[in-house]
Amino acid sequence: MRFGPRKFAVVAAIALVAGTVGGPTAAADRDHGLPLGPRGLPETRTVESLQPGVTLTTIVRGESDPADGWTVEVAVPGGGNDPDPDAPPTAVADRAHADALAGALSGKGFAARVEEVTTPAVADFAGGSLGFRVRIGLDTDKAAANTLLARVRAAGFTASAVFTGWDGASTDRGPWRVQVLTIDPKKFRGDLVGDFGPDIERRETTSVLARARNATAGVNAGFFVLDPAAGAPGDPAGLGVYDGRLLSESTNGRPVFTFTADAQHAGVDRYSWTGKVSRGGTALALDGINRVPGLIRNCGGTHDDRPTSHPLHDTTCTDTDELVAFTADYGTDTPSGPGVEAVLDRQGRVTEVREPRGGALPAGARSVQGTGTQAAALRAMAPLGARLAVSGHLTDQRGRPAHVPQMAVNGGPELVRDGRPHVTPQADGMVRPGDPSFYYGWAAKRNPRTIAGVDGHGRIMLATVDGRAVDSLGLSITESAAVADSLGMESAVNLDGGGSTTMVVGDKMINHPSDAAGERPVGDAILVLP
Repeated sequence: MRFGPRKFAVVAAIALVAGTVGGPTAAADRDHGLPLGPRGLPETRTVESLQPGVTLTTIVRGESDPADGWTVEVAVPGGGNDPDPDAPPTAVADRAHADALAGALSGKGFAARVEEVTTPAVADFAGGSLGFRVRIGLDTDKAAANTLLARVRAAGFTASAVFTGWDGASTDRGPWRVQVLTIDPKKFRGDLVGDFGPDIERRETTSVLARARNATAGVNAGFFVLDPAAGAPGDPAGLGVYDGRLLSESTNGRPVFTFTADAQHAGVDRYSWTGKVSRGGTALALDGINRVPGLIRNCGGTHDDRPTSHPLHDTTCTDTDELVAFTADYGTDTPSGPGVEAVLDRQGRVTEVREPRGGALPAGARSVQGTGTQAAALRAMAPLGARLAVSGHLTDQRGRPAHVPQMAVNGGPELVRDGRPHVTPQADGMVRPGDPSFYYGWAAKRNPRTIAGVDGHGRIMLATVDGRAVDSLGLSITESAAVADSLGMESAVNLDGGGSTTMVVGDKMINHPSDAAGERPVGDAILVLP
């Protein structure tokens, strides 16, 4: 029997007037409201049953804060660590550059202020002062801020209008809008799946992915390639396992959310991946699976990648000499360009050698592409008719061989471990050396967030938090960990957020994505099927 999201609906509304100040949340406080803003803020929770074992909880906390308003934030010229005076402006800089900018603004008739930006310490990052920002004005009317912004830009400065409620101050009163899907494995009889759509190289919205599977509900999932200059848009930027098939290699060491289709097992894990293509006693190391050779989004690849083999978020590392394996899941055609491609049939026999590389794969076929020095190595290994073995395996955090999970989507940073907030931006590449502005905008400031986790009863929880709006401020990364903990998650990880954050129930998108264009096409989604 199919239970649609409105055919099995039981709704309960709960009003709370409680809460705790942001920070680690004791288990005893979990039933007293979200740890956002001052104590005593109003909070309502509405719980709706979508199908047996699946509930939707909508939490609205806080109220508009008259202390918040719109201000103009001015980028600081040469404010990074780059000694080049022509270096691009930054949002957060050292005090000397910030003071110099404030003086220049004053000379143009603007009353500028310099504000220090601090961030809390987390598990692997000391926090403290990120630097100083420069702002002008404060108005409850966005139109007035936009008028001031136009004047600042006309005077030759780089600037933007921002809402101060997005800064992450613990004194802000909100509001916040949080929606949580809870899947109870003791009652759930449907399927929980990761889905990337018809192929890996194209993006689809969460709504489209959910509709195609007749899903009861779903949320966006992992990080993915967005810019064609960084690879194939839609390609998961990290580990992707779907129905037990590993179709995208890991960002080595970064956390992923793993789960089984019956929701009986789930958790936050960290894997590294290695692969090889071999013929007889000769083997060549693979660099990746189902991605454009030479481009490693979020880095975390092999030792010869540049600038780093460690995870580095929203960065595309490069490697001119690569071997990348492809399955028919990638798309209509494999990537084209200089190099060699060996096309393999189901038995691993080389049926075609392409130079240059790129083209359609026959049904059931796969291929290996080589670029740079690896093109000659592949050419020598793969004459027509030769049999090649393509393999790969995962290792866990301790370097031990690990089984491929049934489902896995990439994420980062980790938020909760063993029932306590445990935030790991340093290990997961969100702390960029010499670039405090990135951490400021991505982690310290409030943004829309998508969170996946498991509570102490083994229930899977998928949460979305709207942001970049005045009616829902969003969360900083430390607030995300505190919220996940307060919801009872024993382990949790941050998934892709920002404009990607989306929750769908039935045929409706029930949150408010922050992109001006509306719902953003994404790389993959987690779907609850009847």
